[in-house]
Amino acid sequence: MRLDFIGIEYLVVAMTAMILYLIYYVFSKDSQYQKNIHSVASVVEELNREIYYLKKTVKETALNLQKTTSRMKDDEIYQEIERSVYDMVKPLSIGLKRMEEQVSSLDDKIDTRISNLENGVKQISIPSSVHGNDDEKIISLYKQGVSLGTISKELHISKAEVEFVLKINKIK
Repeated sequence: MRLDFIGIEYLVVAMTAMILYLIYYVFSKDSQYQKNIHSVASVVEELNREIYYLKKTVKETALNLQKTTSRMKDDEIYQEIERSVYDMVKPLSIGLKRMEEQVSSLDDKIDTRISNLENGVKQISIPSSVHGNDDEKIISLYKQGVSLGTISKELHISKAEVEFVLKINKIK
């Protein structure tokens, strides 16, 4: 019997130790939770303060807007809009004027170049081989059996021009 009693004592001591450990564990966890809850509560309190100040600022701004809006008349609003639009359009207008000047300058330069080209084209003479008399002479000499080189020397034109006239007239 004595052995049963000693076994029960150990069992009671072990159970008591386990209960004490559980109590310690619960209190330590409760302490951690209390710290977390306290930190969350302080953050929430700070946020509530900020919300209060923001609401106050919004109300003051709304009142100021109502006061300034009610003071401005339709003519003043129209003039303010005109000024704003003018300030936005002015740089665009200046840029447009500069572009018009550049386009006008380019137009003048192009006109000058075109007139120079026209004058240059007028000064270019038509080669003699294109004239009808030379063409007839070339064809006549070729039909008589005269070589291309001889025709070019006799008429004082290039061999390529002789060949060109013959090809145009579909002889060669």
